[in-house]
Amino acid sequence: MVLFPLDTIKTRLQSAQGFIKSGGFSGVYKGIGPQAIGSAPQAALFFLTYESFKYYVEPLVNPHYLPLVHMAAASFGEVVACLIRVPMEVVKQRRQTSTNRKHTSTRILMHAWKSEGFRKGLYRGFGSTILREIPFSFIQFPILEYLKSTYRIHFKNNIPLESWEVANCGALAGAFAAATTTPLDVAKTRIMLADKKTAATLRVRSVLQQVYREKGVRGLFAGFTPRVLWITLGGYVFFGMYDLSKNFCTDHLLDSEYEAIR
Repeated sequence: MVLFPLDTIKTRLQSAQGFIKSGGFSGVYKGIGPQAIGSAPQAALFFLTYESFKYYVEPLVNPHYLPLVHMAAASFGEVVACLIRVPMEVVKQRRQTSTNRKHTSTRILMHAWKSEGFRKGLYRGFGSTILREIPFSFIQFPILEYLKSTYRIHFKNNIPLESWEVANCGALAGAFAAATTTPLDVAKTRIMLADKKTAATLRVRSVLQQVYREKGVRGLFAGFTPRVLWITLGGYVFFGMYDLSKNFCTDHLLDSEYEAIR
């Protein structure tokens, strides 16, 4: 929520109509409603899947193969989270790039539902979002787990990390993942923002080829700076607060069990 303007600027830089025609620096909080509504449930679905997969699979796997477990867990988590994330992204990005004041989030949602349907409207770009999220998770979460493990072993004598230390690891992992997957994010944005007729023919590969022909490598990495900054700072807040909340809930549960035993 705090970093939402960076996401708006990134989206406008990636849109086919260009940054200025998409709104420039004005109205950078457009579309914050869908973001506010969708952030909590999609994060809950992701971590429920991610942590459950790790909990059940890690004891069965050789420690050398744990990065593969983390990749698989993150991938499953992203797919489940996209059930909420994609409709939210469709509405949010159309709101971010619309200069018509009458195009509220509710109207955009109803238009997508009524005129384009469930699959081609609300879930437009589901495949391209998955193709962005899975590589992102393949990179981010193994790096996150590696940084946490290495830091704990070499600098903490195997003492659990503080939440701010987890936040630092999340920021670094997110920055690297964001930088390397920006072209996939460009393709996803173009597909979600395309008109109904054009969107039916768009695929990630064809979009990337078109962007490269039009604008070269620079076009493939449109929105690079705000995206990396957004996910770096967001990763710090996201993983730091997640770890803090998890520790609080665990400690509260242990205290409750202790009181029950007494």
